Amino acid sequence: MRKIFWDNPYQTSLVTKVSSVSDNRIVPEETIAFSFSGGQESDRTLINGMPVISSETEGNLIYYTIAEGHGLKSGDPIIMEIDWGRRYKLMRLHFAAELVLEIVTRKWNFEKIGAHIAEDKSRIDFVLDKNISTLFDEILSEYNTIIEKDAPIKTGFSDTDSQKRFWEIEGFSKVRCGGTHVKSAKEVGYITLKRKNIGKSKERIEINLREEEGFKG
Repeated sequence: MRKIFWDNPYQTSLVTKVSSVSDNRIVPEETIAFSFSGGQESDRTLINGMPVISSETEGNLIYYTIAEGHGLKSGDPIIMEIDWGRRYKLMRLHFAAELVLEIVTRKWNFEKIGAHIAEDKSRIDFVLDKNISTLFDEILSEYNTIIEKDAPIKTGFSDTDSQKRFWEIEGFSKVRCGGTHVKSAKEVGYITLKRKNIGKSKERIEINLREEEGFKG
């Protein structure tokens, strides 16, 4: 299955064909719809105007579940559409979280125990026995420097057969990641950070986009 959300994460519609059908689970020949992985939530998707209820990745295939009675069979043409507003926020918040995580890991090497990227905010959880907000000024200083340099964000396969992916900012870092990404650091935009204690020796950083005047997404 060709995953066009890696080749062109800005593509919002696709004409393709059904590869296989099992009850209300559809496998298209190719797809633009990202399915939950690595903490990044799934796209909101329509197949021939019918909402995708859920999706699951099995091996190198993605199975999309739609309502019963869809009438689709193998070989049928379909149109896939994604909610672009949601996708774009997920792309930006995903990479914002990636940058924050890489900065924290390189500077302090805290153990990450969780992450989630939603449409309204992203979060990263660490094992830490002190208030992580004391580090926010330092984190944001380095983050903002990266954003202002507006370096291109390169993506590709580190292993094609197993479909392992990476992102890279030259001169900064190269990291394994199979999510969707914007093209450049400045497109991610500036952020605000919020601390949340989620248990004994567990700290969370919540990341929100700070929309700048004049920003166009």
